[in-house]
Amino acid sequence: MTKVLIVDDSPVERQLAGRLLEKYDCWPDDDPDAAVTAVYADNGRQALDVLAREKPELVLTDLQMPEMDGLELVVRVREQYPLVPVILMTAHGSEDTAAQALRAGAASYVPKANLGTDLCETVAAVLETARSKRKHSRLLECLTQTEAHFVLDNDPALIPPLIGHLKDGLALMSGEDETTLLRVSIALREAVLNAMEHGNLELNSELREQDGAIYHQLGRERRREEPFCDRRVYVTAREAPDESVYVVRDEGPGFDPSQRPDPLDPANLEKVSGRGLLLIQTFMTEVRHNARGNEITMFRRATRVT
Repeated sequence: MTKVLIVDDSPVERQLAGRLLEKYDCWPDDDPDAAVTAVYADNGRQALDVLAREKPELVLTDLQMPEMDGLELVVRVREQYPLVPVILMTAHGSEDTAAQALRAGAASYVPKANLGTDLCETVAAVLETARSKRKHSRLLECLTQTEAHFVLDNDPALIPPLIGHLKDGLALMSGEDETTLLRVSIALREAVLNAMEHGNLELNSELREQDGAIYHQLGRERRREEPFCDRRVYVTAREAPDESVYVVRDEGPGFDPSQRPDPLDPANLEKVSGRGLLLIQTFMTEVRHNARGNEITMFRRATRVT
């Protein structure tokens, strides 16, 4: 059976909603858990106690109640039970509060005047969606590794969505905190930007130090010129709970990694050149270059406490 918590300070309206749901004859026949049994609460404060005890799959709540109203209940359920959807029962005069509750996280609403015609179908639709989300969350708990490959042209506009995608993947797999996710994202951005500008477009960092405007103008020109415009950046991301590996390769001539100035040397900290590598080496656990110097491999090992 599916438990639905009905919250209303009116006993008559509570029981009406409960009877409608329990007598609804359109729940799926092939799902023995689909039929509803109702549990009840008089107000939002009591509803939180029932939530903890009964663990319902959905909350159906009035808005105007004593002690804790429906709007505050929506906020508290969103915080404490993010996978439990809340449907509002709205009455005339509560439109503004209903709009606030929807913005605060309520999943849907049914006017009290339309309970007989709309309640059951609304609850069924929201439950179907919520169950799909819970099954997906459970499936993700079984995920042990992801691997993605990207081929990019030399367009910096591609970098933000790429980094956002990789950040989401790392968050999903590793559970790292927001500060760590931000640091890894910055390192990845620098690696991809270096591959585009210094690798494929062969832009010299010293030119950027001398005149940033000329540096960027030259970059715009080379994105349209051969052989620069035909080169691509290849990004591979393998993310797992304990270690994530990112490989960024360009099609430029490369460089001798052994001859590159140490970006961690205090004498080089004020230079524009090497800043990207400094951030990469600081924010990643381990960094390697291939012999040609056109590929960087970055390792980020988990720091979370389990």
